[in-house]
Amino acid sequence: MDRIRKFLTLAALLVFATAAAAALRAAWPLQESGRVRAVIETELGEIEVELDAERAPVTVANFLRYVDAGYYTGGVFHRTVKLQPDNQPNNTVKIEVIQAGPNPGRKELFPAISLERTSKTDLRHVDGAISMARLAPDTAQGDFFICIGDQPDLDFAGKRNPDGQGFAAFGRVVRGMEVVRKIHQSPVEAQRLTPPVKILRVRRAG
Repeated sequence: MDRIRKFLTLAALLVFATAAAAALRAAWPLQESGRVRAVIETELGEIEVELDAERAPVTVANFLRYVDAGYYTGGVFHRTVKLQPDNQPNNTVKIEVIQAGPNPGRKELFPAISLERTSKTDLRHVDGAISMARLAPDTAQGDFFICIGDQPDLDFAGKRNPDGQGFAAFGRVVRGMEVVRKIHQSPVEAQRLTPPVKILRVRRAG
């Protein structure tokens, strides 16, 4: 009788543990697979991005650090780059992106991060890719951009930058590309959005 009771008790515990594990997987499916989503709330609508923390862990952690600290609340999409000659007169290689940054009132940004090259991550600058803006390699901080159309010249060995190191793509838009395109087509002087498009906040999804 004792053996039967022990067996039933162990069976019940196993069922409970299995159910609990299943519930945890259902609650956090993106984190378990190395992916997490964030929603960029703008005055023109929402853009949801899926971030690949498995292949670009440094870049994703950096972006989420700005998200969790609230740096993007009050930030702006301030730049749009178009194929028109007068928009990129000094660039032989043309691209199409929109660029955003943290709240300009935030004077102290987090330290710059190492460049996770697309040759290592295999994350390409395809339509809807989200990537970190930079000047020289290893200088990216809080500014990010989203691609409109495939932009292979932003990958490692691409020709947009003379250094050939490319930019650090770290995810892709999964909802709201119509908002991205609306921002891209907003009024602009040179490459500066006039006025800039306000970011209400950026939050983790789920």
